Amino acid sequence: MKRLVECVPNFSEGRDASKVDAIVAAMREVPGVFLLDRESDADHNRSVVTLAGEPEAVGEAALRGVGKAAELIDLTRHSGAHPRLGATDVVPFVPVEGVTLEDCVALAKKVGREIWERYRIPVYFYEAAAQRPERANLENIRKGQFEGVREEVLRNPDRSPDVGDPRLHPTAGATVVGARKFLIAYNINLNTPDIAIAKRIAKDIRFSNGGLRYVKAMGVDLKARNLAQVSINLTDFEQTPIHRVFEMVKREAERYGVAIVGSEIVGLVPKRAIELTVDFYLQLENFSPAQVLENRMEAAISGKGQEAPGGLAALAQPFLDAVGQPTAAPGGGSVAALAGALSASLGQMVAGLSRKKKSQAAFVEPLTEALAQFQTASQTLAGAIDRDANAFGAVMAAYKLHQGTTEEQRQREESIQQALKGAAAVPMEVARAAAELFEKLGQLERMSSASMLSDIRVGRLMASASVRGAVENVFINLESITDVAFAAKMRAEARLLLSRVAETPVPAVQ
Repeated sequence: MKRLVECVPNFSEGRDASKVDAIVAAMREVPGVFLLDRESDADHNRSVVTLAGEPEAVGEAALRGVGKAAELIDLTRHSGAHPRLGATDVVPFVPVEGVTLEDCVALAKKVGREIWERYRIPVYFYEAAAQRPERANLENIRKGQFEGVREEVLRNPDRSPDVGDPRLHPTAGATVVGARKFLIAYNINLNTPDIAIAKRIAKDIRFSNGGLRYVKAMGVDLKARNLAQVSINLTDFEQTPIHRVFEMVKREAERYGVAIVGSEIVGLVPKRAIELTVDFYLQLENFSPAQVLENRMEAAISGKGQEAPGGLAALAQPFLDAVGQPTAAPGGGSVAALAGALSASLGQMVAGLSRKKKSQAAFVEPLTEALAQFQTASQTLAGAIDRDANAFGAVMAAYKLHQGTTEEQRQREESIQQALKGAAAVPMEVARAAAELFEKLGQLERMSSASMLSDIRVGRLMASASVRGAVENVFINLESITDVAFAAKMRAEARLLLSRVAETPVPAVQ
């Protein structure tokens, strides 16, 4: 049986994309760990990362993230709307498959001790891992935040960490580690900048003040958007579903003459939570989760249903689903990179098969060399799928930076320009690699078996599409770049790359 654990570390950095990238990269170095999601918010100045994998691997990844965050984040210079105690603020472990909540408690305790041993960052345990009843609630541990706890822990033994010396790390604070069930982070935005209204609504709906069971809430000031937000954690979405929270916030907001202008889910959400909400608002009669296409397909693939789709389609579907979502990334840049990777993979297939044929014995050496080149190109372009999406995320993060003072405006503009250059550089790398592939596939035609001519031509068409699609993404980013010399150089190179794939293969007329 698989043993899968989810970990959702929260880092006190949501404005500098390069720091978040470095933290995520440190965690992704651990074999067997999968990055499921990452979300950054400039107003909160906080990033939420979702990892999954075997317990031991996920635990090690979390440790590396804590270490990298301690290097890059200085809480003495940090400010944001979200309360925080540490550079790595919380590290919760959630059982997914083949693992119990008790197993996650043991993992949390192990990771907490190791955080202290490696980095000398003190640790508090919360939720199911709490060593004191009052510390099951995160708010009790974090009360006073970094600045307040830093002073109080020196004189009040009741505030001492569970692991480590009775003092906070000078710049990384303390980390709260725990084990819990799945939690949904859900924010509702109001069409008012009055933070007092959001705070009153949060007080009315949270369980600790007599509101909804399994709901935690606070009011947050979204200065960049001139809005107030009710920031909510749902600790049991089946007992208190999303739609019930939404409706209560809506009614409470109407009492103050304000309305909801939107809501957001931070990180990932179980499909069941969305099904419950859809069922409620559509008032579906006799609705069953088995009527959801993806649920039926999953059951079929796992052997719990009657029919199963083809395996190759199942491999492609996750990426197709990601592109089809109503979000800006992954978008055209990632699709262009995928087209290039597919082109390289076709070249790899043709070279690998051709060198085994007796009729192509004279070309074994160049085919072997070409095979290695296509393999490398495929891996590089596949990596560009994520790099392009991440580069776009850096642009969006830069646009969300504060711009209250003249200095903040200057820093924001510098960050935007730097991020835009990065967003143009990634598709340019894709275009370069794909143009080279286009030419290499043309050279492969004379060395390969005649029966594979169609595969080569499809590969060249994909390479051409990759170049053209990547260049489109280069041009769209250059429109907003103020560095004239940089933009001119990029445009000139882009036009040259387009000229290299101008002669695309034409199918033979039968």
